[in-house]
Amino acid sequence: MPQPFATPDYWAALHDSGSATPETGWQLQLLTLWREPPAQGMESTTVAALTPAAQLPPSAPCSPIAPSPPAGAELLGACALYIKAHSYGEYVFDWAWADAHARHGLPYYPKGLVAVPFTPVPGPRLLAVDSTARAALMSGLLRWSQALHLSSLHLLFTHEEDLAAAQAAGLMLRHTVQFHWHNAHAAEGGRAYTSFEEFLACLSQDKRKKIRQERRKVADAGVRFVHRHGHDITPADWDFFYACYERTYLEHGTPPYLTRDFFHRMAQDMAEHWLMCLAHRADGTPIACSLIALSACPSSVKRQKDINNAPGIAYGRYWGALQRVDCLHFEACYYQPMEWCIAHGYARFEGGAQGEHKMARALLPVRTSSAHWLAHPAFADAVDRYLAREGQGIGAYLENLHERTPFREPVGAPRGDAPTAGWP
Repeated sequence: MPQPFATPDYWAALHDSGSATPETGWQLQLLTLWREPPAQGMESTTVAALTPAAQLPPSAPCSPIAPSPPAGAELLGACALYIKAHSYGEYVFDWAWADAHARHGLPYYPKGLVAVPFTPVPGPRLLAVDSTARAALMSGLLRWSQALHLSSLHLLFTHEEDLAAAQAAGLMLRHTVQFHWHNAHAAEGGRAYTSFEEFLACLSQDKRKKIRQERRKVADAGVRFVHRHGHDITPADWDFFYACYERTYLEHGTPPYLTRDFFHRMAQDMAEHWLMCLAHRADGTPIACSLIALSACPSSVKRQKDINNAPGIAYGRYWGALQRVDCLHFEACYYQPMEWCIAHGYARFEGGAQGEHKMARALLPVRTSSAHWLAHPAFADAVDRYLAREGQGIGAYLENLHERTPFREPVGAPRGDAPTAGWP
């Protein structure tokens, strides 16, 4: 079941809304891989082509349209490459690498980035017909990065197939941790929960008690929630959400990455992929909301599972509040989405990166991975040694987290690379 973040409408909205553009530091290039038809008496060949945007100045408009293919050529693969002059909106932090370059009088920017802007959700980054094409696409990425004199190349939150191609090409792997909740009863063969109370019954007594206390605080404050999905989310709801979203960023001292027009485009072109949990006072005044992305329309989840066993996935993305209520964040960002997933048969809720506090709420740790190449040999060697130490620490951290399971019954070994972000 495709992620909403991998669709043309999502990518178009990022760029057409002014959220991810050269002016905001995201200069898009589209790398494509083609198989040219064989000349008479010769074998077919492959060629990697970059969009003309690679030759444009940073202030020029950048088109995500692929160049014209050679006549009769077959498209084998493609990926989005961003040329960046900063490291904002990435969620795999390399500020220390940039600082080290600067202290030695070496430029770190521009750098190359293969990722979905502002979206730390693991997924495929090298779109290819097979492993051979994926390897050729990876090789093309490296050649173009060198030709454009980039300091480095980074593939963020990517899948295992991409990681294998990147590692074979000499890139270094880096691991981080996210937290996901699974709608699976560990003691009964992994079947879906029938209710939130049944889910709570699977937790240890102290975790179950804590969650009930947190939910009671919100309810006792007179806060009630309404779930709206797809086209049931009104323009007024989107306006209120954006006010909450914007305040969350401004409270942290930064402007929001995404414009209001981006969400207008989501409502217009991808409404079925969004769920909004709106918190109201008893008099109907909205005070907070969370926005969750969905892998598919709820009505299609059972049909999809019947066809290809593809489970529905919900992704925690954004939240904000205009009034303070104790434990409101936990209710809006975790308990409401989890309860909704149970009611609609979704198999997983991905709560995003950061925050061991999610463990107490039954979101379990998952390792996510990225791949990195640095042009300067000495810096590449130093980073390689650093990542080896960091990787050992991440492994020990995951083992430690798994030992602190919130469940009464074990739920398996620490999870490896994820097929996925969200709020802290």
